[in-house]
Amino acid sequence: MAETAFYTGICNIVMQDTGGRGLAARLPQPDLAGLRQELARAQRVLLLTGFPVLCGGGCVCGETDGPSGIAALAHALLACRRQVMTVTDALAAPQLRAALHATAPGAGLHVLHGGEAEAEVLLARFQPTHFITLERPGPAADGHYHNMRGGVIDAYVADTAPLYRLARARGVVTVAVGDGGNELGMGGFRQQVEAGVPGGGAICAVDDADWALAAGVSNWWGWGLSALLSLDAGQLLLPTPASERRLLRAMHEAHAADGCTGHYALSVDGLPLSLHLEVLQQLRRLTAAALYEVQHGAG
Repeated sequence: MAETAFYTGICNIVMQDTGGRGLAARLPQPDLAGLRQELARAQRVLLLTGFPVLCGGGCVCGETDGPSGIAALAHALLACRRQVMTVTDALAAPQLRAALHATAPGAGLHVLHGGEAEAEVLLARFQPTHFITLERPGPAADGHYHNMRGGVIDAYVADTAPLYRLARARGVVTVAVGDGGNELGMGGFRQQVEAGVPGGGAICAVDDADWALAAGVSNWWGWGLSALLSLDAGQLLLPTPASERRLLRAMHEAHAADGCTGHYALSVDGLPLSLHLEVLQQLRRLTAAALYEVQHGAG
């Protein structure tokens, strides 16, 4: 399998718009060869996630999409001997903590309350070389954070845009992952978001990224990036279906909710666990084949 076929295979798997979000299918495939080289230069990586979900009875909690992908990516980065610090806010901290405990217990966790002063302290202390945000709300043109339905969620989410913007201003390389256009770093896709996502003009985030990636479900790019890291590490760094099932159960016990349905269930973005595990299996098979070819040759 040529490297180009490996990169194309990853994109074909993670960018399939099974849930009809309207963004990933409208985008060209990103330059994964260049992104793989960029990840190889990473030394200290900040990982930001956490999206609030409004559930029944006025409850708000973190969603199942985001922590899973970040935990998988943290595991892969740690296996590649990178320093890792995960970041979220108080609302999503229980779900991210559960995901990390299941998959990447060696990763640090910082609960951010928001604002520029705290961002300055965190950046000075950790001094990241790279900043990866996955399924994290980003402010829209009106200055507010929005969910996929256009609702303003400022009251439920810490203002993490200052952290992201300060990092970019200091030359930290940014990688952003989203699936609906309202996530931090998706600003470069405004044309596609307005054309394909319901209410896209209002909810599209304004900040862009050095590397912006859209998926059918954001978690899937957490696995996709882990596949890239696997090739350089010479070992399969993706979770197994069994470990991913355990992770989602742990998040469920920490009151994670499906971001599309608002229900406490073992589903992500309205899609059943079985579908997500099949996507994971496809990536595992693709990456295992690429590793075998690198290690044993095409013949």
